[in-house]
Amino acid sequence: METLASILVVDDEVHSVESLKRILSEDFDVHTATDVQAARYIMAREWIQVILCDQRMPDMTGVEFLTQVREQWPDVVRIILSGYTDADDIIEAVNKAGIYQYLSKPLHPERLIHELKNAVKLFHLQRQNEQLSIELKFKPSTLKESLEAKYRALQAHFAYDKSIIRSPNSCMNKICDTIGTIAPYDINVLITGESGTGKELCARALHYNSLRKDGPFVAQNCAALPDELLESELFGHKRGAFTGAVEDRVGLFELADGGTIFLDEIGDTSAAFQVKLLRVLQEGEIRPLGNNRRRHINVRVIAATNCKLVEAVRSGDFRDDLYYRLATMTIEMPPLRQRPEDIIPLALHLLDQAMTTLAKRVKGFTAEALDCLQSYHWPGNVRELQNEIKRMLVLANEDYLSAELISAHVLHATPVEDESDMNFISGIEGTLKQRVETLEARILKETLIRNRWNKTRAAEELGLSRVGLRSKLERYGLQKVEQRPKLRYG
Repeated sequence: METLASILVVDDEVHSVESLKRILSEDFDVHTATDVQAARYIMAREWIQVILCDQRMPDMTGVEFLTQVREQWPDVVRIILSGYTDADDIIEAVNKAGIYQYLSKPLHPERLIHELKNAVKLFHLQRQNEQLSIELKFKPSTLKESLEAKYRALQAHFAYDKSIIRSPNSCMNKICDTIGTIAPYDINVLITGESGTGKELCARALHYNSLRKDGPFVAQNCAALPDELLESELFGHKRGAFTGAVEDRVGLFELADGGTIFLDEIGDTSAAFQVKLLRVLQEGEIRPLGNNRRRHINVRVIAATNCKLVEAVRSGDFRDDLYYRLATMTIEMPPLRQRPEDIIPLALHLLDQAMTTLAKRVKGFTAEALDCLQSYHWPGNVRELQNEIKRMLVLANEDYLSAELISAHVLHATPVEDESDMNFISGIEGTLKQRVETLEARILKETLIRNRWNKTRAAEELGLSRVGLRSKLERYGLQKVEQRPKLRYG
């Protein structure tokens, strides 16, 4: 039986502690404390991996306590949970106590569990890193060769012709050709497209196929932080530059020197920050907060946005001079609904990833399941498809993932929605009667799949008798497809 990771919840409110324990006990070995003294007692006697601490407590703040934890138990991943969102508190937490996450109340239980699981992974990665550091002292040549081999594998993984999964006749072929063409040239690139279309994957492909491929690749979501924190994160700061800056910090631009920096959601930055970023791009220099000296950097900038940046420039919400600096070349990533031919190869690839992540194996999809996945419009793009496949895999109790495992809203949707509905209807050939029958057959099939081929429930939903439903099924040749896959995985 797998041992649950140990976490410590510290909060002076008893009902809050009890509530969190109920929520988390199924996934973690939960220890609780309502004061700092009790928390220290538990820390000294238990192998705590993650500590979740309230910020405002009577004896000391969460940041003060976690600063002490950082000194005595540096490996423990520290998370602040607070009902108050104060920028100064956040800055102090990040810099003084080395906080992994600053979470605001109220927090959805699923998100909290997700964040804690990521924190546990970070804890184990830190320990593995320490072990590797120790081994490096004794086996430098062996580890160097291993590292170089892994780095070559990483570069091969992000080769522009392999990293973007697609069908042979995909519309993404042209984009991949564009990536291959512009990657070697040291120019800034702007990647546009909806959330979940693979903009960061495109950025990594540009980096690992460029002359900077041996340099670092660092990424930052510009929408995730307020201006002061974002400026500190990208440009760095000197100790004492602002409240909570207790030590010097190297910014991501400096860390990316000789490589590539990826600025995601660049369209959500403020006008004040845009001015500072423009200066960096123009002069090739950064000035850390609180430091009068400038530092030269040699960085390729790849930016991404899910908004219409050209429209933002016209409306004055985004600086035109910054836009032209960033958009030397522009790549637009199409939404998944515009590349239905890629859904099946993507589904197979994502199933492979899900089986590795969830440690559960199946043989593949049924033909009916693949047909249903390909018919949906996927407003959340590849990320939504990935989540749907994970869900199907978790629920599966047979060798193949069948259509009955697909979410109801995916099955219930029309083949393609919104502006594509008329395209679908106009694509049906024949007389009016034949076109109506085509639509009727699709509605019948979708309803039966969603009701797990229970003809009684399907007939009731459609307002038909069982005899009437059976007659229509015979007329259209509709019957349940057994677990014979059209495409097998592997």
